[in-house]
Amino acid sequence: MGAFLFIFVLMKLHFSIIIPVFNRPSEIDELMHSLSVQLFKNDFEVVIVEDGSTDTCESVIEKYQDTLSVNYFFKENSGSGLSRNYGMQNATGNYFIILDSDVILPPHYLEEVENALLHNFTDAYGGADAAHASFTAMQKAINYSMTSVLTTGGIRGKKQSIEKFQPRSFNMGLSKTSFEKTKGYSDMKYGEDIDLTFRLWEKGYKTQFIEKAFVYHKRRTTLSEFFNQTFNFGTARPILNRKYPSTSKLTYWFPCLFIIGFDISIILAIFGYTLFIKVYFIYFMILLIDSFFRNGLKVAFLSIITSFTQFLGYGLGFLKSLFLK
Repeated sequence: MGAFLFIFVLMKLHFSIIIPVFNRPSEIDELMHSLSVQLFKNDFEVVIVEDGSTDTCESVIEKYQDTLSVNYFFKENSGSGLSRNYGMQNATGNYFIILDSDVILPPHYLEEVENALLHNFTDAYGGADAAHASFTAMQKAINYSMTSVLTTGGIRGKKQSIEKFQPRSFNMGLSKTSFEKTKGYSDMKYGEDIDLTFRLWEKGYKTQFIEKAFVYHKRRTTLSEFFNQTFNFGTARPILNRKYPSTSKLTYWFPCLFIIGFDISIILAIFGYTLFIKVYFIYFMILLIDSFFRNGLKVAFLSIITSFTQFLGYGLGFLKSLFLK
């Protein structure tokens, strides 16, 4: 590892930031601004891939041509995974940082990524997500539900498990070498980042979690959008389990078991058996208290709704994919 790190330092890390976008020019503006105020001292490239948008961000990109090294591409719509591949194929860097268009970077982000890779180089990494102070109460509640250990926030892999963390493509890094070996993302519409992680592991590449390399992730702004997103996540998991049987875990069943148990507890309560519904009540009260101390009262109450929506969407998607294929 020491010899490799020496070679790695000599060749220098050159970041290419890959961002697919579809009809979200206002989001790109915020992301580009956050890139323009990075504390990072070295040069980096920004690659924007317009995925067949009708509302393009070309005029937004022009605002940053003098402050950032930007390459802008327009292609036919193919989905975010293949658009990321297109961006990496046309990038000049040797390490790709893959971001969703709905994130904002804190000023230290690129510094933290470089420091972590110099200390412990891996061919892929994933970072955390957080809620920015400017986010709406609903966005903060959704962020809580997606990141809390009291919901399903830990399913993607333990932070301490360097080699088994499953990066997500809203905040993910990938070396050029590993991209060329794996061919990048598959044509899966959902779960394509997990699929890529499993193929990285199969080829012997390591992943890591860089906790300090977090982004402010807006996610969805309404409950219906959040439900659809989690439904799609749930749909992808049984497909991945069939494709990679050795990676299947009991924890992936938790959301659908949660929803089935909730339905059964309501039926039992109607007939006077209230023990199980009381357990759910206690669980939601724990969520309420935890979110209250983190986010305040309004977000805490919304966190109960968003957490149930998350379980419902993921669980129904999982069951549909499992039995209807």
